[in-house]
Amino acid sequence: MGCLVCSGAPLQCSFGAAPSSLSVLPKNRVMCGGPPAATIMDNIPMLNIMPFGTCTSLANPSVASATAAALGVLTPMPCIPVTTAPWVTGAPTVLIGNMPALNDASTLLCTWAGVIQILFAGQVQTMVP
Repeated sequence: MGCLVCSGAPLQCSFGAAPSSLSVLPKNRVMCGGPPAATIMDNIPMLNIMPFGTCTSLANPSVASATAAALGVLTPMPCIPVTTAPWVTGAPTVLIGNMPALNDASTLLCTWAGVIQILFAGQVQTMVP
């Protein structure tokens, strides 16, 4: 059983240099110990998922071109997350606004080959399966 994730939960990308935080709008009107509770559809870049400092993935075109310009020396570039699919898997038995709730074991894939994980749910009082 995992914890229900809420707004402000710290996130980390496998290719990012710094942690970020999840931003959840209170559109579903479900709060989790104060902040809004998250669903698997809280995956929109620059709205829910903020940048992770710099990106080191060669699948990112800006990193690949900067690395090529530096004659093969890996050159990190500013992170701009590109997440097109929902979080996997969430808590399918707990629905918030007809969408599965987000638990702290869920992951999100970035188009540039990064795996975004939740470092801490943002609260420890509400558990979901």
